[in-house]
Amino acid sequence: MPICGGHRAVMRILARVHQLPVRWATGAYILNAGITMADADEERARGNGMAAGAFPFLKELEPRDFVRRLSLGEIALGAALLLPVVPSLVAGAALTGFAAGLLGMYYRTPGMRREGSLRPSEQGVGLAKDVWLLGIGLGLVAEELLAD
Repeated sequence: MPICGGHRAVMRILARVHQLPVRWATGAYILNAGITMADADEERARGNGMAAGAFPFLKELEPRDFVRRLSLGEIALGAALLLPVVPSLVAGAALTGFAAGLLGMYYRTPGMRREGSLRPSEQGVGLAKDVWLLGIGLGLVAEELLAD
């Protein structure tokens, strides 16, 4: 097993009790978003333009496929956070990746930031606020990697 800080690193199977409130709040929020997106109509499915503008490889997906995959991903991530049997290292890493994608879209989409700044424009606040997801994900990962 890898050595971390002079101790053997062992992945905990169950989430730590003090992690549950933040995992449940975040998981419920993301699960709801995924379930809501699962019922997206054709017009909403075509709304993947911002994501495709930030990540050009997404242009190859049909809008309906994109929304279906994103919905399933959000449902899986939300469930992973809600279930304490999913290790916090795993759930935190998944949340970190998801949040990094959202913040990448924020950074790459014109009009989301004030000119010459990382500060959000009025249009960018909706995406910029997702920085809290990144903080939670990184916190879960760091705690598990640095714990004795």
